[in-house]
Amino acid sequence: MNKFLTTLFASTFLFAASAASSADKEIAVIVKTANSDFWQNVKKGSTAAAGELKGYTASFQGAASDTDLAGQVALVENAVNRKVAAIVLAPSDPDALIPAMKKAWEAKIPVILIDSAASDSGKDYYQSFLATDNKKAGELCAQALIDKVGTTGKIAIMSYTAGSGSEIGRVGGFRKYIEAHSKLQVVGPFYSNSQMGTALNQTTDVLAANADLKGIFGANEPTAIGMGRALVQSGKAGKVVAIGFDGNGDLQGFIKDGTLEAIAVQSAYQMGHLGVKTAVEASQGKSVPKFRDTGVVMVTKKNIDSTEAKNVLY
Repeated sequence: MNKFLTTLFASTFLFAASAASSADKEIAVIVKTANSDFWQNVKKGSTAAAGELKGYTASFQGAASDTDLAGQVALVENAVNRKVAAIVLAPSDPDALIPAMKKAWEAKIPVILIDSAASDSGKDYYQSFLATDNKKAGELCAQALIDKVGTTGKIAIMSYTAGSGSEIGRVGGFRKYIEAHSKLQVVGPFYSNSQMGTALNQTTDVLAANADLKGIFGANEPTAIGMGRALVQSGKAGKVVAIGFDGNGDLQGFIKDGTLEAIAVQSAYQMGHLGVKTAVEASQGKSVPKFRDTGVVMVTKKNIDSTEAKNVLY
């Protein structure tokens, strides 16, 4: 009987140990906010990647808004405390998340950045950065605008979160290209904090105050949607050349009806998909590249039905 109990206990222990070792490892995907189609497309990519990788799951969380830095820091710290296998992070600020990233590094939890960069002081605390080359994307938007409005006159920049890594590269690239290749006068930038309603109101005010405006740039999804709606409501759709960013259904509609001339579309799905796969590789001790360019496609009425466009639109 004692021998039987000893064998039973040993078997139970081995089963429990086996179950624990085979439990799915969590990749925590933490984005700026879950409240946009762009980030939901990142979620789709991350979930799909986890489904392709045996023994891993992907959780998905976002702060209340792009400017809720304390909320995003808390999400990262919570992930560290529950000892996830790795973290995929889209930092809302290049500096504010660095202490939390350092905690992950100290806990030997790999961090993969997507969409937005951290400042140089945080470069030791993440393994890889996956994003659109935002500077290049901004330049492509500026080039598209110049191609339609020419090199003189007045244009406006409707931006989103001042100081975020993607905003610095994207709007900075746009402005520098405009300055280097034209004599266009720039109004703004105006910061919506990624709130569509704010962007709508700001754009309405800009259009009212600048009757001679020739072009306008909306630098992310909610900002470009608000910009497009303001153009429609003011009767300026198709009269002011508008370039947007990202590619949800609203923005695709604006391309098709001529409200927007073009949208620069990132591969949000690819950021999530490749982000999780890179995180798993890093958690397994494999070498990963420090930067991966996930690309951008300029979508217009002419190419919106092409395979290239359909692969990034969402």
